[in-house]
Amino acid sequence: MTRPMTAPGPVGVGWRAAAPPSRSGPRVGRGVELAIASAAQVVLLVVVRPGLAGLAVGVGYALAAWAVLSVAFRRRRALAPADHVTLTRVVLTGGVTALVTAHLLGGGHTWTLVAVASTALVLDGVDGRVARRTGTASRFGARFDMEVDAFLVLVLSVHVAWTAGAWVLTIGAMRYVFGAAARVAPWLRADLRPSLARKAVAVVQGVTLVAAASGVVPYAEALVAAALALLLWSFGRDVAWLSRRAWSFKRGRSTDGAGRPSVLDPVAR
Repeated sequence: MTRPMTAPGPVGVGWRAAAPPSRSGPRVGRGVELAIASAAQVVLLVVVRPGLAGLAVGVGYALAAWAVLSVAFRRRRALAPADHVTLTRVVLTGGVTALVTAHLLGGGHTWTLVAVASTALVLDGVDGRVARRTGTASRFGARFDMEVDAFLVLVLSVHVAWTAGAWVLTIGAMRYVFGAAARVAPWLRADLRPSLARKAVAVVQGVTLVAAASGVVPYAEALVAAALALLLWSFGRDVAWLSRRAWSFKRGRSTDGAGRPSVLDPVAR
């Protein structure tokens, strides 16, 4: 979920990324891997049956994801082992997006949505472990993981906001507001210190939203409000720390993390 990276980000995570070059060279190229993921997305949409509108949105999501990831991975011949796990989560998030679209139009299958979203959340704890065990951990992989988390939380917040109120969208929008602010204030792109609390708050967002989406948890709105309060605290704490850090570096003149952002380049959150 949304967390920093050296310091993960709001949809938080660890330190993951590119695989070391293989002695024999990769057997499957990056383009083929991304094409397979797009095909898997279409198969998932057929299985979950989100209706025509959901299907259209799901296919659009698959094409957009393919385009964005083709740019993000343009310097790699193939994906790392942990990236395959994260790519699976990209596909599952597309399924959730399609199902939420169906729900907003009065259709969809709530328990199918809960099952797909829960699987994506569980896999969030897998890719980092795979990266560490295979020695392929890096900043790029952490950012890839984080962005998938962020989008999943955004989509889930849209689903819950439909019944609980527009205020729930604050949870999903937080990461993107922070990212937009970082483009204006480069000091917000500096690396954050690792924090277990930040990671825990990130996990809480996804779990709480899925629980609320199920419709069977009592006091769901109160739980979501509590999750939002935790997220505001987490972001507020990190912004305050970055502000103090910037001040200590003569009002942000340090160039740490202040480069021009691009697709899947690291930012603090």
